[in-house]
Amino acid sequence: MKAIKDSVHGHVRLGELAAELVDTPAFQRLRHIKQLSTVRLVYPSANHTRFEHSLGVYHLARGAIDGLGLDADTAAHVRAAALLHDVGHGPYGHQTEGIIRRATGRDHDDIAWLLTDGDREVCRVLERNGVDPERVASLIAGEGGLGALVSGELDVDRMDYLVRDAHHTGVPYGTVDTGRLVNELRLAGDASDPANAALVLAEGNVPTAESLLVARSLMNAVVYRHHVSRVAGAMLERACERYLERTDTDVQSFRRMADHDLLVALRETVPTLGTRIERRDLYKRAVWVGLEDVPAGTVDAGHDEERAAEREIAATVGIDRGEVVVDVPSRPGLKESGSTVVVDGVPQRLEDASELVAGLRSAERRRWTLGVYCPAEHVDAVGEAARDVLGLRTAGARA
Repeated sequence: MKAIKDSVHGHVRLGELAAELVDTPAFQRLRHIKQLSTVRLVYPSANHTRFEHSLGVYHLARGAIDGLGLDADTAAHVRAAALLHDVGHGPYGHQTEGIIRRATGRDHDDIAWLLTDGDREVCRVLERNGVDPERVASLIAGEGGLGALVSGELDVDRMDYLVRDAHHTGVPYGTVDTGRLVNELRLAGDASDPANAALVLAEGNVPTAESLLVARSLMNAVVYRHHVSRVAGAMLERACERYLERTDTDVQSFRRMADHDLLVALRETVPTLGTRIERRDLYKRAVWVGLEDVPAGTVDAGHDEERAAEREIAATVGIDRGEVVVDVPSRPGLKESGSTVVVDGVPQRLEDASELVAGLRSAERRRWTLGVYCPAEHVDAVGEAARDVLGLRTAGARA
């Protein structure tokens, strides 16, 4: 048993298989993928990586497994899935996921291509230890009851990143009782078929589930959706799109880059945006408006509609299209509200068992904002043009 000192959980103890997986290139690459990508431009101490986060998820999964009473073979597969759940991330994590999804049809948690085709060393380690790579990939994709432990409403991934991100940003809002959450997890259904049973929180844990929901909602507001990170993230996405257009780099190579590799490539290939991101010389908000001021058609705009709007706004103002960024987030929601808690002996969705959920959903709707960003000297003109192009009730310009 190998022990690694972790800033959040203390000592994380790795079994023999985990220790071998940690030494593979696919896992070591996670040292060079920051957990919070552009959020670290807001919180300077948020320089933790997906490497340490993955160790934390493994640690919490081990605790959950001990309480679920899984057989040794099933437990080995779940532990491997927890450790490897983030190896499919591209550079800058979620900030480049949309680009990769549009090109490949895969999200970061769809790693069957990597484990079965792309990284034979990970496969060799798994197979040498009697663990099926395809089964591990299915767990990471959230399939089955135990897949929900790795990727679901009550997953150990969420538990770790909330407390870890709060710790490294220095904010107090992501603190949750991971020990209680892990210890109170149960499998509801056929005990002889744990892979297909439902993952639930035991009786008396509505407040426990609510705490996870509150933490996520507050972290969304203060950390994950901070306007500076959103501006930087949108600029990064546009820069990556132009990098792929201007070079012969294919998406397979792109998604295996590390953060620093991508930043250097952007600085050399898309110098204006790349240099601005590197120096935190970011665009300003020409528009920043809430859900009530945005037509439904604009709220549901997809990638192509966003880019078309950018071109139209830029043409109206008479500036380069690269100087306008339209940022329409997905509709507000709280995935955790669908988690299951046992109440009076009956499994219930948290949204049905908790009056708090409605209030938190309302808060998420109020916080939803559409942004349009540009260089400071064009803020007024871009804001006016964006109001017309997007059909907004107000330009909502802010510095």
